[in-house]
Amino acid sequence: MSASTKPYMIRALHQWCGDNGLTPYIVVWVNDRTDVPREYVKNNEIVLNIAEAATKNLRIENDWLSFSARFGGMSRDIWVPIGNVMSIFARETGEGMGFEVEPMAEDAAAVEPPPQDEPPKPSGRPSLRIVK
Repeated sequence: MSASTKPYMIRALHQWCGDNGLTPYIVVWVNDRTDVPREYVKNNEIVLNIAEAATKNLRIENDWLSFSARFGGMSRDIWVPIGNVMSIFARETGEGMGFEVEPMAEDAAAVEPPPQDEPPKPSGRPSLRIVK
């Protein structure tokens, strides 16, 4: 199985914003795996400015994104699984990319349905019919 393209796309669009003088923002799906200021969360989502000037020690790894930033004058550490990033966009133009929320491996196993019995296989000889 190949690695997800999502962290690579996030890093590329973050760099593209910086190269073009734009401000990169991300929209994050907030759950118990995210460490963000909960007072800024609305409908399980938070919008975060991830520009170099707004963050300290920004790291966009293949599995997680982290940085420190000021919220209401207080420095806060932010930690977000890459799977929880819903989009990255330039504040000034709205250009960017949206993503599906991806559960982490242990989350996927927890929500995966139990194996089902195989459905009965059709009996008889297979046949094809030409439809005009």
